[in-house]
Amino acid sequence: MAGVQPEKDLKVSLELTEEILQSMEVGVNFRDYNCRITSMDFHKTCTYLVTASDDESLRLYDTASATCLKTINSKKYGVELVCFTSHPTTVIYSSKNGWDESLRLLSLHDNKYLRYFKGHHDRVVSLSLCSRSDCFISGSLDRTVLLWDQRAEKCQGLLRVQGRPATTYDDQGLVFTIAYGGYIRMFDARKYEKGPFEIFSVGGDMSDANVVKFSNDGRLMLLTTSDGYIHVLDSFRGTLLSTYKVKSASSVSTLEAAFSPDGMFVISGCGNGSVYAWSVRSGKEVSSWLSNEMEPPVIKWAPGSLMFATGSSELSFWIPDLSKLASFAGRK
Repeated sequence: MAGVQPEKDLKVSLELTEEILQSMEVGVNFRDYNCRITSMDFHKTCTYLVTASDDESLRLYDTASATCLKTINSKKYGVELVCFTSHPTTVIYSSKNGWDESLRLLSLHDNKYLRYFKGHHDRVVSLSLCSRSDCFISGSLDRTVLLWDQRAEKCQGLLRVQGRPATTYDDQGLVFTIAYGGYIRMFDARKYEKGPFEIFSVGGDMSDANVVKFSNDGRLMLLTTSDGYIHVLDSFRGTLLSTYKVKSASSVSTLEAAFSPDGMFVISGCGNGSVYAWSVRSGKEVSSWLSNEMEPPVIKWAPGSLMFATGSSELSFWIPDLSKLASFAGRK
C-alpha cells in the first residue's frame, strides 16, 4: 500500500480566490462505480480519500497519485456513511441494514472488523468523528443521537430528538451540534447531559436537516435541508448570515455542502446533479458546474488543498485550470 503523505506536503501557496474557483474543472474521473456514491471522507493529515457506494463497496484512494488503492465489499450489510478515524486506513461506516450493529470499525489495511457498535434501531443518517479524541457521534431515523467511544461497543450517551438529526463536532472537539426541526442545538461535549447551551434558528425553514458542518476556524456553520436550502450562520452569535437555494433533492437523497478550507466559500450539490459555489462574504453565487445527473452529488473539500471531490455515479477530483487563470488575468 502506498505510504502516507505528511500533512505539510498538502499545504498550498495559492490563496483561493473567485477566479481560481471559477477556473476549477474535473482533473481526474473514476467511472467504475455500478451505483451511486453515498458518502466520502478525506483524511485530515494525509492524501487518502475513502468512498462508500450503493454497490456495497468501500474504496480507498490516494489523491496525490490519483489511484484507487483498495476496494472492500460489504455485501451482507451494505454501506452508506463512512468517516476516517485518526488512522489513515481505519474507518467507521454505517450499514444500510442490520440496525442492531449498524456501525462498524474497519481496518482497510487487512479488511478486519475491529469493533461493532450496538445501539441504533433504524438507519443512521449522520456520522461525525471528533478530531481530538476517540469519540464520535451518530444520528438515526430512530430519533436518537448516540455518543460513542471507539474503544467500546456500547454507546456512552443518548439524546432523543424530534426529527431527522444532523450532527457534527467542531474542530476542537469541545462542542457538537444537533440540527432538526428548523433549529441548530449547541452542546458542550463534556456536559451534554445538561442539554444545549445555545439554540439557533435557521429562519423558519422547518424541513428535514440533511448536513450540518463547522468551518475550519469554527466561526461559521452551515446547514443543508431537504427543501434545497443552504444556511450559513455565525456559530458564536447564531446570526443567519446568508441562505442559498438550489433544487431540492429527492426523498432518498441528501443535499450536501462544504466550506472551502479558508471558510470564504461554500460549495454545494443540487437536486439536478449540478454543483454551485458562493462567496460567504458577499452571499453571491461565484460559479456553477452543470451536470446530467439526477441527484445531488456528495461533495467534500480536501483539507489544506485547492481541490474538492464530488461523488455521484462517478468520483471526480476538481482542480484549478491554470490556462483559465491566465485568461482571467488578461481581462483585468
